[in-house]
Amino acid sequence: MVKILDRLLLFIYTLFVGVALVFLLVAAFGFVPIDTAGDFVYDLYYTESVAYPIIALALFTLLVTCRFFYVAIRRGRSQVPSIDQRTDYGDIRISLETVENLSLKAAGRVRGVKDLKARVAVTDAGLEIMIRALVDGENSIPDLSEEVQRSVKGHLEDVTGIPVAQVSVFVANVTQSTSFKSRVE
Repeated sequence: MVKILDRLLLFIYTLFVGVALVFLLVAAFGFVPIDTAGDFVYDLYYTESVAYPIIALALFTLLVTCRFFYVAIRRGRSQVPSIDQRTDYGDIRISLETVENLSLKAAGRVRGVKDLKARVAVTDAGLEIMIRALVDGENSIPDLSEEVQRSVKGHLEDVTGIPVAQVSVFVANVTQSTSFKSRVE
């Protein structure tokens, strides 16, 4: 809610500053006659119906400026991307890095896959996991992929309790087996 309010204030603030700058530029280039500008300044000093709205607008702008200054310099808590859950006992925050590591752990248990990397995205439907892997080329790639998907989905849902919407497996390459035949002389 605070972020939405700040964004609305920023919109109004930039709109006001933009309009004020246009008026200043028009006056600076001499497009406003000096008599009109003088009348406005006179009204600003001596006419309450002009002075009070300008004072209110200036105070509002000053308050918004102070708010933006505070937001700019405050020390925010480090915003680690996380998944928040509410339970009967309180809140649980699980970092996306934790989910990535759990995904890698589950995918690493599948024989035939190596050099794993994981990416996690949070959607309304649940977690979307992208696993990048190298395969050994000895086993069926569709079978390995399905096994990785089942393993990652099951492990994450069991450990975190967060529904997994999708597990995508990207097979980047086939690893070259480095088996050397020893030569006996």
